Amino acid sequence: MHNLFPMKKRTFHFSGKPVHYYFDASFDALKKLVPVTSAVIITDENVFQAHKKKFKGWSTIVLKPGEQYKVQQTVDVVIDQLIELGADRQTTLIGVGGGVITDITGYVASIYMRGIAVGFVPTSLLAMVDASIGGKNGIDVGVYKNMVGIIRQPDFLLFDTSFLKSLPLTEWKNGFAEIIKHAAIKDAALIKQLESHTLATYKKDLSLTAKLVARNVMIKTKVVIADEFEKADRKLLNFGHTLGHALENTYELSHGQAISIGMTYAAVIAEQLLIFKSRDLLVALLEKYGLPTYASFNVSKAVSILQKDKKKTKDAVHYILLEKLGKGVIHTIPFATLEKILKGTQS
Repeated sequence: MHNLFPMKKRTFHFSGKPVHYYFDASFDALKKLVPVTSAVIITDENVFQAHKKKFKGWSTIVLKPGEQYKVQQTVDVVIDQLIELGADRQTTLIGVGGGVITDITGYVASIYMRGIAVGFVPTSLLAMVDASIGGKNGIDVGVYKNMVGIIRQPDFLLFDTSFLKSLPLTEWKNGFAEIIKHAAIKDAALIKQLESHTLATYKKDLSLTAKLVARNVMIKTKVVIADEFEKADRKLLNFGHTLGHALENTYELSHGQAISIGMTYAAVIAEQLLIFKSRDLLVALLEKYGLPTYASFNVSKAVSILQKDKKKTKDAVHYILLEKLGKGVIHTIPFATLEKILKGTQS
């Protein structure tokens, strides 16, 4: 197994500080990075139950799992527990879990005592390739995803793919939504690789998955280093997310399902506005990895949620479209045009 080999450390320099990435790592190596006595792990019930032995000896805060708990109330509970545990400015918080856990942990670490050290051990495919990378940490307010948050880089990321053994199939599919997104906006060769493999292959061969994770981590990291605070190219990472986020909390979809539907309709819009020619190919790839594509939804309601989106201007929204597979572009679409195109898909 690849975890028998020494972990590979790579350091990337963001504007605020260097971030250390540990690839092919084992959770046990965490003790070498952070003293157990000055760390608090934040995780959720699912991860804690599946990997109880790993947490032995660590101070641990265990939260209820799910996007519905990514809210201010949970943050308040965590802060109360940190005070109770005697956490101070020398404490390092470690988020061990999926995207909800890394988001909450990063957010709490940025505000507790005006900011303490934080590291992530992503345990889901989605968190490994996307949520844990780039320093975006936030919480939801009602149906508005990540409405409150901060961009602050973690001190380290530790990738242990053995966590994926306990990952339910639905969570594998969620992760592949973001992997396909990265391929669609930045890496046409990765599209070919995904076409020649299957989800079952990656699930069975964790060394193959470890390489896939590293490739996706690099795609996202390069984009973020070039544009940490989302003034230009980082916006491309929102491909599928504009409409996706509007649907996710309204229809209680998983993140991957919502983003997949969002990418499908972004491809439809790109076909109409940019003469994008590979819609069917993209849709087929999403479906191959068990993701939903076309769906019926309330267009007016979705557009009204988009009008409060962080990416909007007064009467238009910055939408990520594809010129071709492997090349995402930022396109400003008036809300009226967007509503008209989407309504045309629902007949």
